[in-house]
Amino acid sequence: MKIVLLDAKTLANNSLLPLTVLGELVTYQNTLHEQIITRCIDADVIVSNKVVINSKVLASLPKLKLICVAATGTNNIDLRAAKKQGIAVCNVAGYSTSAVVQHTFTLLGNLMGNMHRYIADCKNGQWQSSDIFCRLDYPIKEIAAKNFAIIGYGTLGKAVANVAQAFGAHVIIAERPNARSIRAGRVAFKDAIKSADIISIHCPLNDETKDLFNASVLAQLKPSAVLINTARGGIVNELALVSALNEQQLAGAALDVLSIEPAQKNNPLFEYSGHNLLLTPHNAWAAEESIDRLIHSLANNIKCFLNGEHINRVV
Repeated sequence: MKIVLLDAKTLANNSLLPLTVLGELVTYQNTLHEQIITRCIDADVIVSNKVVINSKVLASLPKLKLICVAATGTNNIDLRAAKKQGIAVCNVAGYSTSAVVQHTFTLLGNLMGNMHRYIADCKNGQWQSSDIFCRLDYPIKEIAAKNFAIIGYGTLGKAVANVAQAFGAHVIIAERPNARSIRAGRVAFKDAIKSADIISIHCPLNDETKDLFNASVLAQLKPSAVLINTARGGIVNELALVSALNEQQLAGAALDVLSIEPAQKNNPLFEYSGHNLLLTPHNAWAAEESIDRLIHSLANNIKCFLNGEHINRVV
């Protein structure tokens, strides 16, 4: 069996042994669209994180039996075409929960404690020149006793909620924006965002959530609220967020994801110079342990497929 890994660079040089023992493994650090067919013409299995595999590519790979997506989202695969050709598609889920939760609170702690500014002051000699034993130049706020709104209450949302409660926050679980009824234990979306001191986004990007945090929604936030997005770019309208930060409609924001990735120079967020915006390069998921779990999950998906088991099957 031949397994072709199209974008090995996304696995950060972690050991591929679990895949290697399953057959002939051919790896490429990156793959351009025009290279896919040539590289995969005799592949039984393709492993791809973000390389787009469309219907034209699939039609040119008659030997292909399985596509393993090295992520949870499968929007880079033409699932309808795969199903039509009898090609199975598997994804992985849950491998990065611990890492994303950790990253969420790292961003939140830095934002609410102005940690990034104090660290810069230490490097720049500001602490050394202080006339008291510490520096208190920028506000520091606690998570405890804050209204902590969770947008998207799946595995990640629940894990973040547990940690927020451990910090002493009051967790609010937001209902879906256009829901006709409010489920037990949840709060209407508009009420949740209006009362929130902290908003953490963990929902998928789809037609319902695209530009969910637009100018109208951002205008409803408390001026003291902070917004964290470690889910998907596109849920927060970036131009509207810059405007809201400039107008002090919220106290700050921290994003690990953007609408177009890698980041583009003309993204309005990079033109904003305030200290209350933090950006990280979509690496909340990428702890070494998470990537190891991901690789083992990919290997397990292939093993189960070969054994006729439907594990993590999308198609």
